[in-house]
Amino acid sequence: MPLRVVIVTESFPPDVNGVAHCALQTARHLAARGHEPLVIAPAAAGAAPSASGSASASGSGPAAPAGSWAGTWSGSWSGAGCASDSGLPYPVVRVPSLPLPGYPQVRVALPSRRVAAALTAHRADIVHLAGPFVLGARGMAAAARLGIPAVAVYQTDLAGYARTYVGAGEGTAWRRLRAVHSAADRTLAPSTAALRDLEEHGVPRVRLWARGVDTERFRPSLRDDALRRALAPGGELLVGYVGRLAPEKQVELLAGVCGLPGVRVVVVGDGPSEPSLRAALPGAVFLGRRTGDELARIFASLDAFAHTGPYETFCQTVQEAMASGVPVIAPAAGGPLDLVRHGNTGLLVEPRDPAAVRAAVSALAGDAGLRAAYGRAGRAAVETRTWAAVGDELIGHYTDVLRERTAVAA
Repeated sequence: MPLRVVIVTESFPPDVNGVAHCALQTARHLAARGHEPLVIAPAAAGAAPSASGSASASGSGPAAPAGSWAGTWSGSWSGAGCASDSGLPYPVVRVPSLPLPGYPQVRVALPSRRVAAALTAHRADIVHLAGPFVLGARGMAAAARLGIPAVAVYQTDLAGYARTYVGAGEGTAWRRLRAVHSAADRTLAPSTAALRDLEEHGVPRVRLWARGVDTERFRPSLRDDALRRALAPGGELLVGYVGRLAPEKQVELLAGVCGLPGVRVVVVGDGPSEPSLRAALPGAVFLGRRTGDELARIFASLDAFAHTGPYETFCQTVQEAMASGVPVIAPAAGGPLDLVRHGNTGLLVEPRDPAAVRAAVSALAGDAGLRAAYGRAGRAAVETRTWAAVGDELIGHYTDVLRERTAVAA
């Protein structure tokens, strides 16, 4: 029987981040499997909120046209982008939002009655809370009032962000997270490190649910010699970072790599740290935000991928690099611990240690055979991690929660 699912997400395309991408893939998969999703998300910059929750939530909408953005947006940094929600195979309710002070790329939803109205109008069987914190907390409260079961998906290390941005507030962040997730029927963690963190902070009913990767878009055959010559005219080894340019990502740890002979650092992404990083990474090539097939071509053309952020609950770009056949260097913390097999698909290094990052890049730079072996092993490791496979796992979690609610009621 089709499930009527309301996805309450803190971010949604055209935003480009892990929460937005996962919410999009979830909605797409539910629609493809014959279920009836509805998305509630903050209004994007410059866009008006939905006129009314009930009007937006009346039915599943038209099928997405061939070649639409819904069919091409893939990868945490590979979105085609879109100015509106028209053409999606499910309705989207937008609530008023404001930019986060000091980080305008992140928008925070304002209080709105549209959340409860949309849940009621859609006749939701279950509520999916994507990275719940502000809008998700309201979605959880509305679901509880209406007696609708809820699944909360943990995606962002907000305590780590509190440390990075204000130097305090970790306890406050965890109290907020614990309150929202404890009210849910089930919390889904993207990695074993995240699951352990949640349990240690008193969150009950936690299960593991990883993320998928588009192995058709991200593939080794896209390696482009012309692009490589443009980025490294002297034949340098290309070491890339892809993601937001923000303090918590600690991209400045690549400064030592910029000093290695015969190595060129390539940075893909944008964010508030870009001006300081341009000064900190001499000789690096900054490509800005790149999306879709263009990003996949860049990934495949790298010789190594280096991720520096220590607060990743999963780290989608690591999977995209592996799918592209590129060896990975990542901190031995959080999500990368599940993704990177040290000495097999890449190298795990001490978090926040620029010397360790430099040494790992140096080791790969001097051994083409090792890079090729790690790249092949990485591709093999992710070939079965499709969004369809993890989407079906998610539907299984929904089914379990609904069954448990029925048993309690009986």
